[in-house]
Amino acid sequence: MTTSTAQPTEVAYLSDDEARAKIAEALAKLNLAGKRVLLIVPDSTRTAPVGLLFKSIHAEIGASVAKLDVMIALGTHPPMSDEAILRRLEITAEERAGKYGKVAMLNHDWKNGSALTRLGTISAADIAELSGGLFSMDVNVDVNSAIFNYDQLIIVGPVFPHEVVGFSGGNKYLFPGISGAEILNFFHWLGAIITSPRIIGHKWTPVRKVVDRAASLVPVPRFAFCMVVHQHKLAGLYTGTPEEAWTDAADHSARVHVLVKPHPYKTVLSAAPLMYDEIWVGAKCMYKLEPVVEDGGELIIYAPHIAHVSVVHGALIERIGYHTRDYFVKQWDRFKDEPWGVLAHSTHVRGVGTYENGVEKPRIRVTLATAIPEDVCRSINMGYRDPASINVADYQNREDEGVLYVPEAGEMLYRLTNPPAWASE
Repeated sequence: MTTSTAQPTEVAYLSDDEARAKIAEALAKLNLAGKRVLLIVPDSTRTAPVGLLFKSIHAEIGASVAKLDVMIALGTHPPMSDEAILRRLEITAEERAGKYGKVAMLNHDWKNGSALTRLGTISAADIAELSGGLFSMDVNVDVNSAIFNYDQLIIVGPVFPHEVVGFSGGNKYLFPGISGAEILNFFHWLGAIITSPRIIGHKWTPVRKVVDRAASLVPVPRFAFCMVVHQHKLAGLYTGTPEEAWTDAADHSARVHVLVKPHPYKTVLSAAPLMYDEIWVGAKCMYKLEPVVEDGGELIIYAPHIAHVSVVHGALIERIGYHTRDYFVKQWDRFKDEPWGVLAHSTHVRGVGTYENGVEKPRIRVTLATAIPEDVCRSINMGYRDPASINVADYQNREDEGVLYVPEAGEMLYRLTNPPAWASE
């Protein structure tokens, strides 16, 4: 795996006109006249000017293609309402009924087996090679059947450091974006076995190799617009095959989305933005900051607006709780039949730790300062604080004292200048 520890340099941004020119140039090379085109875009849990891309692409090819539709790459996230999709695409209801009236707007449905098609199977031998010998098992690859109604897939999405795959984006919008559960569960657990700190912000991970191998089975031509977004502005736009566009965008992301700190912190207040509406996604406020919390320290996810663990997976998480990787691995017969993607989420949120002689010892404390009740937090093995008891000002400007406050956490990755063994390759 490869990584970067460079501090972000001064960031330059693309104007809307510069972005439109890049879009027009890329689309002209695809010769899409008369073809059916499907845009695959993220849901609202990813910061990106998706509306600019959607409207620019529509302006360039909307009149010449036979069809131009949009699918939300939900993975296992809840479906988006019509109103939420309009906000994601940055268009009004009037524009939806008028200019964009012919555009079908689809939610991926990962649980609906009748809506999926099996592309093939990644063999046990290939999985052993891709995973560096961590696993040897056949993995079936399913994808949303709707893609076969189109002649061209165009992925539109941002690239950030990511806890499961290393850097998000590219073919990840296909797998797990519009995939079935089996491939999703497999590579999430593969990432969890390696652990989030040893995956996040690393470019060529075993998980990325599995994602790209799955994407190679897709028979419909693929193209990508990979965005690098910094402080809600477009810092980079890369085009080409998903592999080509992603590799350039990941290099750019490593330069602007990684902050390197000289020492760890005993307390981190990680404030979740409103776009994270449940712990399932708000936990990114943990993933991106775990590497800079000292042993025995506390990371507080501060999100007074979050009232749910997970709309889709909440009942299961409340049953198994949040635990370290070894808690599951050393009791595998007990947990092996649970959805591996949920087990992976659990380990990512609880962080690095050990499980010996029936005793679990997480490296750090993780506390929820949310609208989730205290009894629920305790029952899922999380700490609790009343968010009303937190005065953000008490955590600001205290880095020299070992206290770090991070507003709008979840997209910038924090690392130490000299990472400890548990966070290094």
